[in-house]
Amino acid sequence: MKNIFKILIITLVIGSLISCNSKDSRNYEYMPNMYRSIPYDTYGEYDNFVDGNSALIPPEGTIARGYSLFEFENNTAGYELAKKQLKSPFTSSAEVDIKTGKELYNIYCAVCHGSKGAGQGILVKREKILGIPSYSDVGRAINEGSIYHTIYYGKNSMGSYAGQLNEDERWLVTHYVLKLKSDLEN
Repeated sequence: MKNIFKILIITLVIGSLISCNSKDSRNYEYMPNMYRSIPYDTYGEYDNFVDGNSALIPPEGTIARGYSLFEFENNTAGYELAKKQLKSPFTSSAEVDIKTGKELYNIYCAVCHGSKGAGQGILVKREKILGIPSYSDVGRAINEGSIYHTIYYGKNSMGSYAGQLNEDERWLVTHYVLKLKSDLEN
């Protein structure tokens, strides 16, 4: 018991000597940047970036991950050129996964175009949007190039789905739309 009491007193004395350091003396500060970090403006120009560029500007000639170059422009001439020249990268119908194309179509397209492509989606039935033509309309001569271009850039009141669907998914939806078109025409 006496030993425990002695150890306790020695610990208190040593602890009080260590904790009572002078406010005038310099204390050690490890990693000061963790306490006081340097603030940077998002598009600011700083010496520590190459050529004074912002950190958010990508290097010239780079393409974001998951994106590819699309050689057709976002205008009527680009649409017509895609309609004539753009072909699917799938070499055979066996490579096309119609089931996945249908799932993607139901998620992104059926709300307006309807599950069968007749232009009677839930938003059309509730009169939120008007004038969605059926894929089987005579004046609607669509093919894989025009469908892919429309998914990529959008057309009229339809917006682009390039941000939601990657290249392979856009082609799967394109093939499913062609399947719906042939089902409606038969």
